[in-house]
Amino acid sequence: MEEAEAGSSSPLRISATVRALSAALRGNAEHARAQSRADDGERATFLEPEKLWFKESSAKNLRNRDFLSPSTMLNTLFVEGQVPPCVLSRVLSLHGPGVLPVSEGGVVGEGLRVRVDRPAAFRLVLGRHGGQEEYLKASSQKEASVVVNCPALHPKTNAPTAQSLSLGQLRTVMLADHMGALLRRQGFLVSFCPKLAEDSDIIRFLETLGVDWPTAPASWTNENGEQSMKEELGNCLYREDETGKGRRASGGRRESDEGDGTIRVNLTRVVQEQGLMGYDPSIGTCTVQQENVSHLAQLEVAASDCAVSPTTVIHVTSCQDEFRQQQVAVLWRASGAAHTQRFLVCGPVKTPGSQLTAAQYLQLRRDQMKEASEMKYGDQVEGQSWDDLIRVMTSATVRFELLSTVHTSPVTLDVHREGSVSTKGPRGGVFVMYNCARLHTLFDGYERGVEKGLYPEIPDGSQLDFSALKEEGEWLLLFNYLVPFSELLDQSGQAVDCEGGGARLNIKTEQMCKFLVSLSKDFSSYYNRVHVLGEPLPHLFNQMFCRLYLLRALRELYHSALETLGLPPVRQL
Repeated sequence: MEEAEAGSSSPLRISATVRALSAALRGNAEHARAQSRADDGERATFLEPEKLWFKESSAKNLRNRDFLSPSTMLNTLFVEGQVPPCVLSRVLSLHGPGVLPVSEGGVVGEGLRVRVDRPAAFRLVLGRHGGQEEYLKASSQKEASVVVNCPALHPKTNAPTAQSLSLGQLRTVMLADHMGALLRRQGFLVSFCPKLAEDSDIIRFLETLGVDWPTAPASWTNENGEQSMKEELGNCLYREDETGKGRRASGGRRESDEGDGTIRVNLTRVVQEQGLMGYDPSIGTCTVQQENVSHLAQLEVAASDCAVSPTTVIHVTSCQDEFRQQQVAVLWRASGAAHTQRFLVCGPVKTPGSQLTAAQYLQLRRDQMKEASEMKYGDQVEGQSWDDLIRVMTSATVRFELLSTVHTSPVTLDVHREGSVSTKGPRGGVFVMYNCARLHTLFDGYERGVEKGLYPEIPDGSQLDFSALKEEGEWLLLFNYLVPFSELLDQSGQAVDCEGGGARLNIKTEQMCKFLVSLSKDFSSYYNRVHVLGEPLPHLFNQMFCRLYLLRALRELYHSALETLGLPPVRQL
């Protein structure tokens, strides 16, 4: 075990463990050359590592195993699925940077099971000074820029307002904000588009929801940028004349058309000649409107703010507006922009029996949250602190309602007045915030106990015996949430980096909300069953301190995850 722990100064990672398990199961190239297949029964295989093993997550299976290589995989790898002793020995002696320490394992009916050395894992994650911070940030940092563009916030005839914003458009704004936060956590330089007039109605509305969108002075104009963009489009190679054919002057530039100044650009030619993939084949020819010019000029401003190359532009748009936004993107290419552009497309938001604007929806949820709070706490629901709490809880409700579903799928909301928002129970954002608050209450209780002399201060983790963490819920919280969190943060950046696959960007944007809800269910079950702050007896302190270490890491995990959703933690509910 000392050798295993010596190689585990790196943060433990599920992916590193799966890769190491796969290499041990297959054997490396040198081993394969040194021994014939007949010696150990191995068959040649090129299976991907993640298909050889999978991580268990259910409480039932985690009682006896943490990783499993299914019998179907063993039958592919070995003659009659029989795992040779030398292979089993390699698996059970597994160690290396980022690899979870293995305690035991063996072949069962379902396949080859492996169980992690749990006390060692608790010690490696919780016992090292400052080591927990490595589990709360992305495992790798990118050096690139991203422009997150939200078409719903660009002016059409008029500037957008909370009253004009539809629920589908609000969903794109929430998603854009969440995406930007996730990408920043991975090191991307993120610029948002468009800039909105400071102190405008829409900015005040977004601030209520915890969205920190970039602003410009109310007097700011982009006339020069718009004029420059109009000239670029007017002179581009893809502009059509009145006969529908483009004319080129010497040197390849377009001759300016005479007439009313209408600019028509053949987008199909742009797509074909620039080899753009994934665009609508009927994109055709577009007549350039002033709103297009304004939109493109704003994109130029946002892209110019990106000091790190390369730059990827992500258009977060509704499915109803996807075609129009594709036209804008191809117009930008026609003007000379060479940035990679991707589309994160949101399904519609449905409200059966009602039609609400974003402002009406937010007001409804705020009223319901206040009513639910008054039913629980009575007359004390008054004053600024309660107003702030209700605002945060309303924002949490809205965020989870709009972001917990796969982004391409529709969201259906119950927006009837007689509906209610529960302050308890597994219902999305409120349930998550409630359980985060329980952790604050727990540590407040511990601090009061220290002040009264009931408990000593928490010692350094190196002084604790983490084998005291024997509850299955404790391992569940570490193995399913604390250890995998950094790799959850990595996923959106990996999707942005992925080349090919067309214009659409498919990211599991719902995972953070689902992660937090699942975490809250498992934490709530554990917290309701286990009395963390036990009797102030010295022989019980080690177990209590180990649990406090785990739950303190969990509290920071909540804070880190909620930050990506623009939600501050609440200390009391």
